Amino acid sequence: MPSVLITGANRGLGLEFVRQYLAEGWNVHACARHLSSEFQVLAKKFGTLSIHVLDVTDHAAVTALAKQLSAAPLDVLINNAGIYGPDDNFSGTGQNLASMDYDLWRKVFEVNTLAPYKVTQSFAPHLEKGGQKKVVMLTSEMGSISEMKDSGMASTCYQTSKAALNMEGVSLAAELKAKGIAVLLLHPGWVKTDMGGQGAPLSPKESIKGLRKVIANSNLRDTGSYRDYAGRKLEW
Repeated sequence: MPSVLITGANRGLGLEFVRQYLAEGWNVHACARHLSSEFQVLAKKFGTLSIHVLDVTDHAAVTALAKQLSAAPLDVLINNAGIYGPDDNFSGTGQNLASMDYDLWRKVFEVNTLAPYKVTQSFAPHLEKGGQKKVVMLTSEMGSISEMKDSGMASTCYQTSKAALNMEGVSLAAELKAKGIAVLLLHPGWVKTDMGGQGAPLSPKESIKGLRKVIANSNLRDTGSYRDYAGRKLEW
């Protein structure tokens, strides 16, 4: 039975990843800072769900969880945990020249950029023991310099954190290839979540169904690639 570990699993895209992988018969390690009531419902229905309280910015806690799960091979690691900014909405508040919030910028980088590296570093040995050996970085089209340079958007904290995550993923892909581990940089699309808002065209179910298909159809030849939920290649 394949296994997946998902960060930021208590809501939105992370929770939908949990639901869909459980429905497909996977062992699922769901990690989140706060326990969602939905976890309890899913735990009663699926005996293959393991729930872990984890703040991905707490590096000691990440190391401790990796040690706790040292005997557990992983097929897929999904670095999904991420934040946008104040209330996770796209207002741009505190993310431009007029109102830059430097403490927020540091926090966004801690969650969106540094934490995925630490989680990947800690769980690479688990992936080496797994069958599929795939790391997924949930990035964004907003991290694409090509796409954003003429957009007129000034969401500096979020955009720079995702652009840095893209470079991080390329670097990890080069380093982990020798271990047979593929690193995929995937954009979920604009999705109806707390972050995306209700005006977004995609449902979490549609986005995650597409992402799971891209993940399933990827192999080591695709390592370091930057694509969306439909498999479309994105420009850096």
